[in-house]
Amino acid sequence: MYYNERRFSTRNKPKGFRSSVRRGDSFKNKFRRPFSNGGFNKPRFQSRGAHESKLKGQLDIFIKKAKEITEIETVFQQTFSDFNLINPLKINIQEKGYITPTPIQQQAIPAILEGRDLIGLANTGTGKTAAFLIPIISKIFQDRSKRAFIITPTRELAVQINDELRAFSKNMSIYSALLIGGSNMHRQISDLKRFPNVIIGTPGRLKDLIQRRMLNLNDFSIFVLDEVDLMVDIGFINDVKYFVSFLPKVRQSLFFSATISPKVREVLQYFVQNPVTVSVKIQDTAENVDQDVIRVQNGDSKINKLHDLLIKEGFEKVLIFGKTKHGIEKLNKQLQFRGFKVGSIHGNKRQSQRERVLQSFKSDQINILLATDVASRGLDIPDVSHVINYDLPQTYDDYIHRIGRTGRANKKGTALTFVE
Repeated sequence: MYYNERRFSTRNKPKGFRSSVRRGDSFKNKFRRPFSNGGFNKPRFQSRGAHESKLKGQLDIFIKKAKEITEIETVFQQTFSDFNLINPLKINIQEKGYITPTPIQQQAIPAILEGRDLIGLANTGTGKTAAFLIPIISKIFQDRSKRAFIITPTRELAVQINDELRAFSKNMSIYSALLIGGSNMHRQISDLKRFPNVIIGTPGRLKDLIQRRMLNLNDFSIFVLDEVDLMVDIGFINDVKYFVSFLPKVRQSLFFSATISPKVREVLQYFVQNPVTVSVKIQDTAENVDQDVIRVQNGDSKINKLHDLLIKEGFEKVLIFGKTKHGIEKLNKQLQFRGFKVGSIHGNKRQSQRERVLQSFKSDQINILLATDVASRGLDIPDVSHVINYDLPQTYDDYIHRIGRTGRANKKGTALTFVE
């Protein structure tokens, strides 16, 4: 029933042994545990004062076999060339390899092109970023007086949206400003003075610039609130209400959220007017993600169990989630000591460090990424073979978003959760 936990034999090595990796070594023999605790006391990291996960003891929700990829059918046959888009944009879409729109793209793009307000209910991995960027680019290219303002909860997601915008608007003279914390504010102010067509930012930095009177929301006609439920969950609801209070009356408003909680509805009722609602929520977990648990019995070494997983064949690109910044950093040092190519991102890292580590993971310079839940929403990292929940997520929604990093683009993935 549980994931195969076959252990590999361990040679006795002198204290302080560091595993080496040489060309020609077999994958399984690249890493052997130097000794039980990897040179650290108490290998299990604990959260000081953190709340217990609400999922503790609920093993069944972490166990589910994936369906065969052949069972996934393409329902929508419309192509991007069928949309009323300008030719330069169609060329850029084609160069990115986009041919068939996802369900949310098929329904949202025409409505946004018509100027309608829109509520998009969609989980991560449904293609909603392109669903709002593509029509926004088309509208701005045809009318340079239009400007778009996009608010998103995390820096990583803002960076990703900005990268997507640049790819879709290549050679179209459409410019953006990325306004996020952890980056040089003076440079961002300089970018604002160039009157960019699109602004993408996170709540904290955007509010700061508004209060400094460097940013005037009346200059924009298209507004996007992305991942609103996460913004509410992590305490940005008052900031979102603050932004909405400054919006011009004549505007187009696009609202995207996985769920509509009572607090999210508070924002929604003041943001959109006579909206089109597009609901294409996929099921809670992708059918092509194999889900299982790793049991940690009393006396077991959690770090050793993780080590034995990571040296198995098939663990090619692994994303590991923990619940605290301190715990993630400690685990990062332990795995580095054991010779793994690993990096970490969390709230204590500078933005430049987080971007550098993410790029190293995307380009396969490292094959293991450790993260807190800052990486569980919206990030599109290609070819993640495994997601490992080293610590239990706080809620089932957090679990869904974590494991949504694998099994993307009709590829099969695996999600493993450590349980005690």
